[in-house]
Amino acid sequence: MKVIVAEDQAMLRGALSALLDLEDDIEVIGQAENGEQALSMIESLVPDLCILDIEMPKLTGLDVAERLKAQKHSCRVVILTTFSRAGYFQRAMRAGVQGFLLKDSPIDELGAALRSVHQGGRAVSPELAMTFWEAENPLSEREREVLKLAAEGLSAVDMAGKLFLTAGTVRNYLSEAIQKLEAKNRIDAIGIARKNGWLD
Repeated sequence: MKVIVAEDQAMLRGALSALLDLEDDIEVIGQAENGEQALSMIESLVPDLCILDIEMPKLTGLDVAERLKAQKHSCRVVILTTFSRAGYFQRAMRAGVQGFLLKDSPIDELGAALRSVHQGGRAVSPELAMTFWEAENPLSEREREVLKLAAEGLSAVDMAGKLFLTAGTVRNYLSEAIQKLEAKNRIDAIGIARKNGWLD
């Protein structure tokens, strides 16, 4: 399988590529130091698979995954991360990412995960999976109420009237909810909360 490795730390990128190249069935055809470069390489070299660091300059690994999904690109995506944040994992799943692994995974584990993803499967580090299963609803009761009303299309002023709060306080609750869910805006926050069953 042809693979592109995107990682902003040069030493890690080089070591990872060299170790993967030792595998009989894996060929690293490109190395990128940021998300923009990774996207351009994927578009020009058309690898079977790309390994993306979650935190990269210019475009993050998740940004790249979202763009590939929008383009309906055939390249399968494996995210490497040091972060076990449920919000990242949920965003990765929405972006169609097939693998979500810890950076300190042993190389044989990474190789096995790549083979599984290449054959159409999914691979998630067990440690990460446990964290995500245990992810609790981060929203307070008030934040859930405000998001529910926002989902009904109410303005901050209308919500304030219903909840006996000021419009400024309602905006603060909305802002808190968006931040906690690592969402881009209120629509995105509503989508994330609904998907996790946190607005029921």
